[in-house]
Amino acid sequence: MFKLLKYLKPYIWQAIILVASIGLQTWGVLMLPSLMSEIVNDGIVNNDIPKIWSLGGLMLFWTLMSAIGSIVSSFFSAKIGTAIARDIRTDLYKKILSFSTSEIDRFSTASLITRTTNDVVQVQQTLVMILSMLLRAPMMAITAIFQAITLAPNMTWIIGLAVIVMLGLVILIMSLVMPKFKIFQGLLDRITLLTRENLTGLRVIRAFNTEKNEKRKFERANSEITGVYLFINKVMALTSPLLMLVFNGTTLLCIWIGISLMENNISYLGNMMAFMQYAIQVVMSFLFLSLLFVILPRANVSAGRINEILHVRPKVSWKEKTAGTPEPTPSVEFKKVSFTYEGAEAEALSNISFKALPGQTTAFIGSTGSGKSTLINLVPRLYDVTDGEVLIDGINVKDYAKNDLMKRIGFIPQKAVLFSGTVRSNIAFGNQDAKKSEVEKAAKVSQSKEFVEKFAENYEHHIAQGGTNVSGGQKQRLSIARAIAKNPEVYVFDDSFSALDLKTDKKLREELKAITKNSVVLIVAQRVSTIKDADQIIVLDDGKIAGKGSHFELLKTSKVYQEIVKSQFSDEEYAKELKEAKNA
Repeated sequence: MFKLLKYLKPYIWQAIILVASIGLQTWGVLMLPSLMSEIVNDGIVNNDIPKIWSLGGLMLFWTLMSAIGSIVSSFFSAKIGTAIARDIRTDLYKKILSFSTSEIDRFSTASLITRTTNDVVQVQQTLVMILSMLLRAPMMAITAIFQAITLAPNMTWIIGLAVIVMLGLVILIMSLVMPKFKIFQGLLDRITLLTRENLTGLRVIRAFNTEKNEKRKFERANSEITGVYLFINKVMALTSPLLMLVFNGTTLLCIWIGISLMENNISYLGNMMAFMQYAIQVVMSFLFLSLLFVILPRANVSAGRINEILHVRPKVSWKEKTAGTPEPTPSVEFKKVSFTYEGAEAEALSNISFKALPGQTTAFIGSTGSGKSTLINLVPRLYDVTDGEVLIDGINVKDYAKNDLMKRIGFIPQKAVLFSGTVRSNIAFGNQDAKKSEVEKAAKVSQSKEFVEKFAENYEHHIAQGGTNVSGGQKQRLSIARAIAKNPEVYVFDDSFSALDLKTDKKLREELKAITKNSVVLIVAQRVSTIKDADQIIVLDDGKIAGKGSHFELLKTSKVYQEIVKSQFSDEEYAKELKEAKNA
């Protein structure tokens, strides 16, 4: 938890004002019992009315000072705590954005969401308490003990006894709830994960009629977190009555001992009354500290989860400046590339080498799990190669500054992703300065123009979060339009035509070919018809290249490719393809 106090540095002057205001508040509160003692001993006992009025005026003055200090300290503790939470949340978000896909997989999206929201809120609430109570309580306790010793030294053992009992209770409570807080946060991640999965996969759940199963899974997780939370609440519920028992016992003990001492000296009345208030202030200070130390364990767990994210060193690190000068002619080259997923025993890709040139389409095809998407993800550095090199424009992707590499690449992922906003904002997502004509051209090439112009608002039509208010094919075409509007050197299509009908697919590829004469085009596809006309087709099988060449060349030389074509074509069509291959 205290590792996060480094975020206090930008607000040091506000913290100084906070400490000063707490000091003013504390001094004002502690002056009142002493003044009251003087009123009783010197004013009331001696019937000195002028002294009573003068001391009463001083009490009102210090009450006002204490109130001002309380208001200022509450304002600055809330302001500093909120600002620190904002800074932590910003740093968390920046850190998560820097993660490669492997780090996202390691923590899970649900856990990252919980850490950025719930965990930061826990830390924020505790920071506000630390900034107020942790400063005020010790200051109050130390000064009150000093004043109590001065007024009634023979009663100070009461304070020591109360503090020892209270600390024992706090240690017992912390030992019970501390482990449960960590379990609770893990279960909260589980609840977030199940909720996210069920909401995003609602259509599939309904289609397979598995609502009952999903409900049982959620109820099981919900029951677990409820059980842990009930245990924590039961322990916490005991805290208040136990501490109040100590508080009231201390008050009674002060009165009992004070009255016995007063039998010999009536003027001890003022000292006893003041001592009782100082004792109450000491006990209250330790009560606040106790409450803080009960809350602190949960915040400490949250802080640990936050620090776990902040201290991760992403596997994909970027240069501040690109090393070398990129070649003027765009190209993508793989040199003996191998890749293994973290924790996997076998390589996902092994010894992959090829070069893709501008004005040409390089396509990748293979069975499920052959490594097509893995290969294509290495181009924009979603992962880094285990061995070998990926070169873009003659420079290793690891030697690029992030902006320099990403501006060269237009990436269309396997799963089309749209963001809440408008059609225009989604198309111009990678090129915020795109003109109206550029947006419309991208929509035309991607075959989006026809359905976009049917919307009442055209390009200002609202897109819901995740693109849930457009069809799968429309979502995919808008994703393609987003890459086109960026006007990149390298187009990376990761099975981005799968939701399109054959007619739209063909027309889109024809339009695309006209605008990519000076660009490198990489296409991953399942359908042979999508990549049949590609200049270079690379056949992948179990992470290795099983063939390389044009469609007709591969029909002659690659058994794997022949099997893929045969599985997608009728016998007559396949025979015709083989015949054309022989004549080619």
